Amino acid sequence: MSHTERDHAKLRNRIKRIHGQIESVERTLSTDEHDCAQVLMLLAAVRGGINSLMAEVLEDHIRLHLLQDGHAPLTPDLGEELIDLVRAYLK
Repeated sequence: MSHTERDHAKLRNRIKRIHGQIESVERTLSTDEHDCAQVLMLLAAVRGGINSLMAEVLEDHIRLHLLQDGHAPLTPDLGEELIDLVRAYLK
C-alpha cells in the first residue's frame, strides 16, 4: 500500500465516500416506497467506488512491491501493462 500520509489520506477519503454511498442505499431501501431504479443507480456508484479503491491499492502493490529495484519479478514495462489491464478490468 501507499507509504505516504498523503496517499493514506486519499484512500481514507475514498473509503468515506463509499461509506456515505452505502448509507444512502440503506436509507433509500428503508423507505416503504423506494424507487428500484434509484437503488440500482446508488449500487452502481458503490460498485464504481469500490472498483476504483481496489485498482488504486492494486496499483500501489504492483509499483511498491513487484517493481522495486532488486526485487522485480516483473520488468517495468510488464508492470505497467499489468496495471493497465487491471484498470480496464475494474472499470
